[in-house]
Amino acid sequence: MAEVRYEKASRIYGFGAVGEVRAVNQLDLDIADGELLVLVGPSGSGKSTALRMLAGLETVNEGSIFINDVDVTLKPPQERDIAMVFQNYALYPSMTVAENMGFALKQAGVSKSDRRQQVEEAARILDLEPYLDRKPKNLSGGQRQRVAMGRAIVRSPQVFLMDEPLSNLDAKLRVQTRTELVDLQARLGTTMVYVTHDQVEAMTMGHRVAVLDHGVLQQVDSPRTLYSQPANLFVAGFIGSPAMNLIEVDRSGDTLSIGTTAVPLPDDVSAQIRSSDVNTFVVGVRPEHLGLTDDGIPASVTVVEELGSEAFVHTEVAHQGGTLTVVVRVEGETNIRRGDSISIGVAGPVHVFEAQSGIRLGASA
Repeated sequence: MAEVRYEKASRIYGFGAVGEVRAVNQLDLDIADGELLVLVGPSGSGKSTALRMLAGLETVNEGSIFINDVDVTLKPPQERDIAMVFQNYALYPSMTVAENMGFALKQAGVSKSDRRQQVEEAARILDLEPYLDRKPKNLSGGQRQRVAMGRAIVRSPQVFLMDEPLSNLDAKLRVQTRTELVDLQARLGTTMVYVTHDQVEAMTMGHRVAVLDHGVLQQVDSPRTLYSQPANLFVAGFIGSPAMNLIEVDRSGDTLSIGTTAVPLPDDVSAQIRSSDVNTFVVGVRPEHLGLTDDGIPASVTVVEELGSEAFVHTEVAHQGGTLTVVVRVEGETNIRRGDSISIGVAGPVHVFEAQSGIRLGASA
């Protein structure tokens, strides 16, 4: 069991004449004992680097990292009491499942009988008991992933580190395995830091989710708060599938309009717009918070994505002298087709951001 703390931790490449690149920049992040925290972001956001800094596989050039209030910034990986599961599982092909799972214990001098007992207990937890004498080549991708997990479990580390462990699995198996992984973490109660580029995976797994972009922490909060109260434009556009509709709008007094249709705004947002010197804002509305109406925003349908229980209707809307794409979620088995003219109304929360700073307006921002 362990608490983890990053204090203004940075990983910097390219000192000198080449110029520096901050893969992770001044990261401040507290991870509670027993928490499953997910680091998420696009490629190059610094999420894997942040994980490797915690593991001791990347140098911390500035700041510090603590595990249970012990400064581990300069400690080698073997002295941090962590276990890491990699994307490629890193199993020894010549060893059996039991030998792979018990390898670290053997290296640590644990007796054969104790190793077998710990391996069998981990195998029971992971439903691997029938496969202990098999080689990795005779296992499915999901079973190999569980062996890699078992190798970590037998060590009883303070912290589990997961670097995109499900990315090599097919879509159906990923859904099944991530559910098993969440259940496993809850039963073990061990602190887990999990890296993924898949925001759906992040939202369904994490107690909290930390969103990074270009090495900078954008927001860390519960999945529900990230979705309903994104701190800025980046988080708003990254979290949610399909993405939030983000529409740049020039103000007219304290009013923002899409085309010629005024957008309903909370009173506190209208007051902030009225008192602001900023003239351009971005209106954000999620597809599920738009609907069909008789006297809303005129739109022309370009694509209909039918998914059975629901459909996503892509439309073109005239706006400020040009056109923009707006996506609307509707019930499944819709009769809407490409080329239809429809009218869109706002049926749910509207988010407003300053266009230049990207900061969200509102009392809960």
